Amino acid sequence: MSKILIIEDDAAFGQMLQKFLTKKEYKVAISYNAEDAKQKFNDDNFDLVLTDLRLPNYDGIKLLADIKDINFKTPVIVMTGYAEVSSAVHAMKKGAFDYISKPFTPEEIVMVIANALKHKVESNIQNEPQTNKPDNSPKPSTSSISGVSEASKKLQEYIKLVAPTDMSILITGESGTGKEVTAKAIHDQSKRHGHNFIAVDCGAIPKEIATSEFFGHIKGSFTGAIEDKIGHFEAANGGTLFLDEIGNLSYENQIQLLRALQERKIKRVGSTKEIAVDLRLITATNEDLSEAVANGTFREDLYHRINEFSIEIPSLQERFEDLLLFADYFLDKANSALDKAVKGFSDEVISIFRKYHWPGNLRELQNIIKRAVLLTPGTLIEANVLPKELFEPNKNIADANFSKDAYEKEQILRALKETNFNKSKAAKLLQITRKTLYNKISFYNLDL
Repeated sequence: MSKILIIEDDAAFGQMLQKFLTKKEYKVAISYNAEDAKQKFNDDNFDLVLTDLRLPNYDGIKLLADIKDINFKTPVIVMTGYAEVSSAVHAMKKGAFDYISKPFTPEEIVMVIANALKHKVESNIQNEPQTNKPDNSPKPSTSSISGVSEASKKLQEYIKLVAPTDMSILITGESGTGKEVTAKAIHDQSKRHGHNFIAVDCGAIPKEIATSEFFGHIKGSFTGAIEDKIGHFEAANGGTLFLDEIGNLSYENQIQLLRALQERKIKRVGSTKEIAVDLRLITATNEDLSEAVANGTFREDLYHRINEFSIEIPSLQERFEDLLLFADYFLDKANSALDKAVKGFSDEVISIFRKYHWPGNLRELQNIIKRAVLLTPGTLIEANVLPKELFEPNKNIADANFSKDAYEKEQILRALKETNFNKSKAAKLLQITRKTLYNKISFYNLDL
């Protein structure tokens, strides 16, 4: 029986949710404030935490970090108001597994909890050492879908180009754009596809135990080391190690990582025995690591070691031509996962999808479609099963997008004026291609 901790300051709502989940055969504890929640979480082993982001006298993001410090492997689902998508996206960047907007239906919360618990089990299995002989037969990538936009085509070209090599790759892009999916596609098309692909969220690993997580430990090497454990480097030996949000590693952990990459050898914590490792490293971040290098928070030598080849994942807005293609792909996945037979989207839903700004990118699109499939009784997804944020987008996000567009438009006009409206020179000054400049001129309706 899975154990769930609910953190909710609304006593009536919390008790109602506790009773409902108890009937669903979960063992449920509840806390009404952050201090009590941290004490309960520290004293017991919970399989999942369900917490409100708005708590009295305590920051919900800080509580998320506190929970991850105690046990970073426990999935956390955050509950938000329908107009707080930006807060939920921020929480997911900080380690939350998923979010759900209030008010939600019983079916929605059950689905989100089941997904989180399933992911936890699959992650534990994935990170165990595999002793079976690897399958070296060709394995095409099935974890992603190719788009038709120029941005998607360029991404696929880069994947195809770099996959057969052993180059270290740095993947950048906004949260939810599919950085892990891209890393897995590279692995699947590489010579290492028959070996393990180990994905690690660096943002969810407390610095105090990062060495053990990466390199393993031997029994008795520190308090709590009750048995030998292999680290992520050993688990990925022969295959690919994917380090997500690498910018969150402490400076000390960066030094350890650099040494392991240079020497291709590791030592488990508490051991003097060196273990040779042969793996391909792929890293990802939604930060500007070059800026972090300039600020002294990220080592320059490590930056160059992990950045032999870089790939920037375009946001969903940048490949808007692919929106319905991705929607159909996620519809098929949702039908398969939920054993449903929804055929498509109504014209109204398609119109809503096209008008929405998708701050959570592909992850948000996938979650919304899966929820809609669950709630759809017929063969078409209708507007009444969509979450409220699609009708009332977060004003702060809209303002941020407007400011970003206004700034970009101003920069383009300035570059054109500086080059006497020579588009080739302006594109070079802006460090974009001439074709991209033409597209942006068209997008901003600049009559030149």
